[in-house]
Amino acid sequence: MSLTVCLAAAFSTGCDMMYYKAMKRFGVEKRDILVKRVRDARKSQDEAKEEFKTAIERFKEVVEVPGGKLEDKYETLNKQLERSEDKAKKVHDHIGEVKQVSKDLFKEWDQELGKYSDRKLRAESERELGETKRRAAALITAMERAEKKITPVLQPLRDRVLFLKHNLNARAIGALNNELVSIRGDVDSLIVELEQSIKEADTFIKEMDAENAAAGTT
Repeated sequence: MSLTVCLAAAFSTGCDMMYYKAMKRFGVEKRDILVKRVRDARKSQDEAKEEFKTAIERFKEVVEVPGGKLEDKYETLNKQLERSEDKAKKVHDHIGEVKQVSKDLFKEWDQELGKYSDRKLRAESERELGETKRRAAALITAMERAEKKITPVLQPLRDRVLFLKHNLNARAIGALNNELVSIRGDVDSLIVELEQSIKEADTFIKEMDAENAAAGTT
């Protein structure tokens, strides 16, 4: 497999080491890659949040406007659902990338502790490793907590889109109206979790950037 293919693969198992080595040639360490992956994950969560907000508004438009060109309304809602599902997948993929690169970073860091001859420096490095692990764990926990709420939001939306597909009439729309409140509540809850996860990512990025800047001045 060529290096180009490995770089294009999203941290596939067989290409991780080649990717890290290639990036290191450009002065990019695993620590830098981790920060970038967190930025990517944060961006995907923010996009997912906005997509779900739009999805519930599209659903509201279909439910609250009886009659009309229901097929057009179904197509609009279905496309919105597809975009929401795409954003959800990106959230999942980026979280996986954050977990993988953090795992690789900490493994390398832990192994290299044995290379220290200065006990004081080793102890300081161990302290920094523990603190970075703690921050990364808190971030990943927040991301995964938000992700768990995505499926419960998507599934009822999928059900209603399918229902519309096979029941394009005013009666079907009326039956859906009662579901809008509960779905909106699920979306609101998801958005809160995504916003909290985004804040965790912002804090993590800020702290890592500050540490990198401090290291660059020493």
